[in-house]
Amino acid sequence: MNKEEVEKLLSKKVEQGAQVSPVLPENVKNYLIDIDGTITEDVPNEEPERMATCEPFPDALKTLNKWYNQGHIICFFTSRTEDHREVTETWLQKHGFMYHSLLMGKPRGGNYHWVDNHLVRATRYKGKFTDLVEKEVTIEVFDD
Repeated sequence: MNKEEVEKLLSKKVEQGAQVSPVLPENVKNYLIDIDGTITEDVPNEEPERMATCEPFPDALKTLNKWYNQGHIICFFTSRTEDHREVTETWLQKHGFMYHSLLMGKPRGGNYHWVDNHLVRATRYKGKFTDLVEKEVTIEVFDD
């Protein structure tokens, strides 16, 4: 599926005036990407003036735009507050990030646990964006 087909799929379903999240084809990944400390330096909400001057990590820009062009969904999910939406969107556009959506208000700190009725894959950013590889790891699951 190319990016035009994904865009069409995302804008297609509307029920009673509200956007409905589509079921994506199996080959399309839905990436939730953090901003601070992941695609650029770690800029805390308490220092919003730094948001306008920080630079993106080049490997992040290249990799995320490649995934977007391959037809995957790119959603930035950040601890930045709603007050910082405009400067964040301006920053993303200024640096050429292609994305589908931006969610504000992610919990701060790294000790949160996502519980969902769908399979959730998590990848910890450790300093460089590359293509993803499969590895076997130990995870916490609910007891049967």
